[in-house]
Amino acid sequence: MISRFPTRKVMIGDVAVGGDAPIAIQSMNNTDTRDVEATLAQINELKACGCDITRVAILNMEAAQALKEITRRSPLPVVADIHFDYRLALESMRNGAAKIRINPGNIGGEDRVKAVVDLAKERHIPIRVGVNSGSIGKDMLARYGGVNADSLSQSALESIQLLEKWGFEDIVVSMKSSDPLLTIESYRRLREQIPYPFHVGVTEAGTLREGVIRSSVGIGALLSEGIGDTIRVSLTDEPKEEVRAGISILRSLGLRTGGMRLVSCPTCGRTQVPLIEVAKEVEKRIADLPYNMTVAVMGCAVNGPGEAREADVGIAGGIDEFLLFSRGEPVSKVRKEDAVDELIKMIISMNEAQ
Repeated sequence: MISRFPTRKVMIGDVAVGGDAPIAIQSMNNTDTRDVEATLAQINELKACGCDITRVAILNMEAAQALKEITRRSPLPVVADIHFDYRLALESMRNGAAKIRINPGNIGGEDRVKAVVDLAKERHIPIRVGVNSGSIGKDMLARYGGVNADSLSQSALESIQLLEKWGFEDIVVSMKSSDPLLTIESYRRLREQIPYPFHVGVTEAGTLREGVIRSSVGIGALLSEGIGDTIRVSLTDEPKEEVRAGISILRSLGLRTGGMRLVSCPTCGRTQVPLIEVAKEVEKRIADLPYNMTVAVMGCAVNGPGEAREADVGIAGGIDEFLLFSRGEPVSKVRKEDAVDELIKMIISMNEAQ
């Protein structure tokens, strides 16, 4: 059982982050925020996948104004991602942003930061202090000898202290690098120094395969130490894949239950069915099913049901056929070309019967 590091609780719309709240999964829309319908369509897709919070890029005033309709109709809290122009942060908050993400060091002088803080305080809108390895100020780089855990964590700490200067405490903190080890060490440095919830992720993690691996290392290591109250898996892929990866990371650590879970065995010389193809097809077919089940795809009819005895339902390969089983007990034999369809039918019928 993982014991989470205690933090303040911050409300992002109707989603609690930190304190005793479950770890929230975030993604970021890759649509043009000015395109309201496309953005809402993607938000609804993210919601269906299990996303808790989404973020949109606010590149200009038109995008900030589009938030009014987006936030009115969105099933998820919408975070406005702001860089450089404090006026975009103000307009986003006026138009319903549930949280804003800024780097206080790149939106101008203290007077501009204070203007943002004052409106956020008035409207009870949290601010995420987001520091990336590419956004550390020159003075901080010089002080700490380049990009490292000290310059990342101290950049975040100084930004936090600036917000605290005006009595603002609805803060979420992130310190991201594309290097998982640097990310891990940066969060460790700051954990004991602040009471605020952490948004954890590895930035610019890469495409689906490499990005999931690097994110699992960085996010998983921190979560295992009790650090992290909301996560985003940053992938060069569709946002829904970020959500699916995040859910898998949390389930692997026992930090989220429910949903569809696939277990499958590695192939070996005993395998006499196209197990790799079948497992990939099952994974695809069950991804968005609204049930809470463990599904097994095993290569050997002799060992499969025994090894996957805890699975609710599964298939195990034989000689040009599969054995359909439930809780380790055989149900029927099916042709290999029908195996996936029969498995899905059984999943649906078991849930409809409940």
